[in-house]
Amino acid sequence: MGSPELSPSVPLVLRSDTGAVRTLTLNRPDKRNAVNRELFRAFRAEVAALETGGAEIGVVVIRGAGGHFCAGHDLKAEPHADVFGWLRQELLTLERLTRLRQPVIAAVAGTCFTGGLEFALSADFIVAAESARFADTHGKWGLVPGWGLSQRLPRRIGQAKALEMMLTCRPYTGAEAAAMGLANRCVADDALDAAVADLCATILANSWHSNAENKRLVYETDGLPLAQGLNHELMRNAGFDKAAAERGARFARTPKP
Repeated sequence: MGSPELSPSVPLVLRSDTGAVRTLTLNRPDKRNAVNRELFRAFRAEVAALETGGAEIGVVVIRGAGGHFCAGHDLKAEPHADVFGWLRQELLTLERLTRLRQPVIAAVAGTCFTGGLEFALSADFIVAAESARFADTHGKWGLVPGWGLSQRLPRRIGQAKALEMMLTCRPYTGAEAAAMGLANRCVADDALDAAVADLCATILANSWHSNAENKRLVYETDGLPLAQGLNHELMRNAGFDKAAAERGARFARTPKP
């Protein structure tokens, strides 16, 4: 029997900072973190806080409470009076998550279905536990994607595999997700936290300026012909990190094997 619904006083998105890593945890564990409007509003507020502040944060981690990432949209929730207007707000929120200067990691264990998969696809990296189950079940319920799945999934794993996921609605294991390129890697459940922490540390050790600008250039040129992409890289280049010279000097002083 599931635990009772969280009281209104319990945050639907938990925020915790460990050094330069901010973790945002979807917090409806009794519903496998299915997304309702209140949760999405709370998540949008966290994204806005990172956009306007967050200079001390170098990596963002998204995860779910209670052993599951996210079961998708809460189908039992009352629809918004302006369905498409609200859907657009949700889509733009996930796009803003992708466009954050900080690299974003989805740490996925347990259920990652449909809208939950769209949440994960909005991250730059997906690290999966062996318990993870990825699926697009829009077709099972007679729905169509509205949070970007039809665009993000083929770009991540290719058109043929994306259609397979979308038209069969079957779940894929964490290992299968890693094999098809949906997840960056798959680890044992008890190694998930350590794997995410290691990835965060590796990213943070590099120039945050370079991290942000590399990410920006990749997304801004997605889909452009090569010539246009090359021109964009040159003309929209943000220049070197202010600490580039210091980094080079430190490397020069490091004893070589």
